Amino acid sequence: MDKSAFKTSENSSFTPVTGLAFFAIASGFLMSLIPLSLTSFKMDTSLIAWLASIFYLGILVGATCVQSVISKSSHRYALMMFLSLLILTIILMLMFPTPSVWLAARFIAGIAVAGVFVVVESWLLMADSAKQRAKRLGLYMTSLYGGSALGQLAIGPIGIKGLAPFFCVIGLLLIAILPPLLIKQGQPVQLQHQRIGLKEARKISTPAIIGCLVSGMLLGPIYGLMPTYINNQLASTETTAFLMAVIVLGGMLIQPLVSYLSIRVSKSLLMALFCLLGTIGVMGVLEGESIALISMSYFVLGASCFALYPIAITLACDALSVEKIVAATELMLLSYSIGSVVGPLIAEHSSSSKHSLILYLGFVLTTTSIYMLIKSLQTTRSGHTPAIG
Repeated sequence: MDKSAFKTSENSSFTPVTGLAFFAIASGFLMSLIPLSLTSFKMDTSLIAWLASIFYLGILVGATCVQSVISKSSHRYALMMFLSLLILTIILMLMFPTPSVWLAARFIAGIAVAGVFVVVESWLLMADSAKQRAKRLGLYMTSLYGGSALGQLAIGPIGIKGLAPFFCVIGLLLIAILPPLLIKQGQPVQLQHQRIGLKEARKISTPAIIGCLVSGMLLGPIYGLMPTYINNQLASTETTAFLMAVIVLGGMLIQPLVSYLSIRVSKSLLMALFCLLGTIGVMGVLEGESIALISMSYFVLGASCFALYPIAITLACDALSVEKIVAATELMLLSYSIGSVVGPLIAEHSSSSKHSLILYLGFVLTTTSIYMLIKSLQTTRSGHTPAIG
């Protein structure tokens, strides 16, 4: 395969990253809006965990079929289609505000979001070198988490009641469609995308798969349950929006450091260190008495949790050919989705304590840190190159 077909000048990052930024703002706002708006639509708050889990179940299902959509159309058309499908689910929720319809809509929304993630990630990862992939994925994550942070902050000025907040989300998603709609150049050259067989899947780094799984087990509850947890603790919608934005802002600001370190340090060791950092953040949330210390702790927690996925996915793609990048991103998203489905349910029912969510996050971070440290030591002792272990 001629690598010149994948030069950055032809495979531009502008269109996917610009569309992703507006999608992220809309998605960040929507993820906090849905659990906080249930009461205004006269639905019980016990629905929150199920809405979070079924959304990630949709992502899991979507992760298995995105490759065929891209192969039959293109990255550009697939991105527009998945964004349009997400808009339709929001319209459906507004037309029929009942638990069954909302659950069905969030499942379909999960499929659409899986499509957006796989399209954009594979678009950016179809690059010439590991260094370029790390740089592009850092740009992707910064746009994703920066947009999500802005979306969280929108809760304060826009509010959570009525139809207006949802119309704002729809408007942002319509703007996200414009870059792929108007800019026809810069997408990856069409390939015969290859699936990864079971034998090849076994060769993908186990820490990469575990890293994506754990990322889902952390971010699923953070997105689905954290707004309600913070609101119950502090009884303030504005503070909830601020702290959710702080969490996502931590994830955004850590991305340049993740990109820099991921090509210089063992990726297993890097994930171990970020998990350890997250454990420190959890302790700060539980013990903090001032809003300044609590905010800093949430910032550290967000930075650590959001760092895992980009490290894991670049580790998985390090030894793969360009034709298999789409399949690899599907597999990693599948692992992430499994964690995201079970995470909110386990976190919700793991303890009767009012801090059950934070205790759950601390347990997952601590055990993952130990596992990744052991894998890093095994890789070093076996004589493998630390930068890819």
